[in-house]
Amino acid sequence: MEYVGRVPAPPLDQFIDDVYCLTGVPRHRRMNVPPMPSAHLFINLGGPARLWDSDPSVPPEVFTDGWFMGVWTRRFLFEYPARVRLVGVHFKPWGMSPFVDMPAIELRDRWVPVDAVWRRSVDRIRNQLGDIASAGETLRAVEAELRSRLAEAPLHGLDLVRHTSGRLETSHGAVPVGALADAAGVSGNHLATQFKSHVGVTPKRVARIYRFARLILSVDALRPVDWSELAQTAGYFDQAHFSREFKDFTGHTPMEYLALRRRFPAERGFPPDSGPMPAD
Repeated sequence: MEYVGRVPAPPLDQFIDDVYCLTGVPRHRRMNVPPMPSAHLFINLGGPARLWDSDPSVPPEVFTDGWFMGVWTRRFLFEYPARVRLVGVHFKPWGMSPFVDMPAIELRDRWVPVDAVWRRSVDRIRNQLGDIASAGETLRAVEAELRSRLAEAPLHGLDLVRHTSGRLETSHGAVPVGALADAAGVSGNHLATQFKSHVGVTPKRVARIYRFARLILSVDALRPVDWSELAQTAGYFDQAHFSREFKDFTGHTPMEYLALRRRFPAERGFPPDSGPMPAD
């Protein structure tokens, strides 16, 4: 499967980490995806994709066109079609807010069809691209759609969330939430309210996800792994808490996860996103 991705041009780069295109036959059809510090848009130009929530009470979904996903606080399972033609957008945790006319909390731990948020946008993109558009043409069309959807006026509270989220990102979730609120000159409750509106979760939850992402992305599966040292470096000072959160977020113990990483190394040419793992 071929991956082509890039950081979009300004002003989109203020809100989006990357836009990418996947095409071809996947090496693994089903992927187990842990929480990561981002929200997502997927536009499916190929066969149906399937998603399962790790919460068994939530019914699975099949998407033929595309879907939005807010920030996830638990893992989910994703199944590629037999042949993939998919465009993805990794929004910063708060970055989806100025593109959709709904509170981010309504997208937390949910997948929502694109056309339920953006009316008839997938049909328009499909008509532009046809069946033989290159990855570059596909990315340009999606970036044009994103620019047309970007809110013209600044959203209330978004600058506050952007600034404090940036501190959480650079510190990998290590800055205490109380210190963030004090530095911004607001109460903890006000900060939490704005995060729920623009991110969908509290700043404390965002900090937890950044901390976990730092740990996962620091694992070098080609070398012996000292889990205690990695956990402490990432900010886990309670080993029991680390073990529980790791199992909750990945579905595996640390040693099981490491064995999978060694059994299924990342495909060459893909970005260094070591969180999702094959589930088959």
